[in-house]
Amino acid sequence: MLKYIFSGVFVFFTGAISMAQTTKNVQHLDETWLAYFNQERLSEKWGTWTDFQLRTKDHFVNNLSVGIVRVGVTYYVSNSIKLTAGFAWANYFPQDNHKHVSQPELRPWQQVQWDARYGRKRMVHWVRLEERYRNKILNDSTLADGYNFNYRLRYNWRYELPLDKKGSKQGAVSLIINDEINVNAGKQIVYNYFDQNRFYTGLKIQTSAVSNIQFGYLNIWQQLAAGNQYKSVNAIRLSYYQSFDLRHIK
Repeated sequence: MLKYIFSGVFVFFTGAISMAQTTKNVQHLDETWLAYFNQERLSEKWGTWTDFQLRTKDHFVNNLSVGIVRVGVTYYVSNSIKLTAGFAWANYFPQDNHKHVSQPELRPWQQVQWDARYGRKRMVHWVRLEERYRNKILNDSTLADGYNFNYRLRYNWRYELPLDKKGSKQGAVSLIINDEINVNAGKQIVYNYFDQNRFYTGLKIQTSAVSNIQFGYLNIWQQLAAGNQYKSVNAIRLSYYQSFDLRHIK
């Protein structure tokens, strides 16, 4: 049932993106996304989530766009299903509408993740709900009191195809194909219920039994709050992942 629901959502938003791309109010950007992810399983039922992200604004190396720090606590329903809840802090560096001040965002989040293996292939899904409190801006150089608020629902799937027979050994290489749909909700959302779609493809290189590096191409199509303005982003994405299982460490 879930696969039909998600297929329907994907088709709907793919159509929405195609219609949106006929407009002329599109800003084209080239960015670099850097990230570090860490997951630790502390016991049979409990673990932690941590990630840090930094993104540039344009021309791959031109200024900074946003930095994110995210932490969470994970409950393992089983080895393939886990629930995570946590908090993120984001900082939006000076932009065109606030050229002399950074804009912070407070972001509680909740997530369910499940995965399945088909031989050596792997498919991972997660659904995440975020409550976004973005600091209001008074003028070009000053933050105002209070926050703008909205919900954002994100669905992400990732397909991993090994390109050799090394498994999790150092030097193993896999192909990654990933897509994520973001949807906005809340009273302050008027025109952009569809937020963005992120499509990524790249390579995963195993650097040890508990770590890997992933790098590749990321395409983002985003509808802005005005409704008739869009961003088309071509990005280089480079991420370092660590995953530790501490259950058997004495």
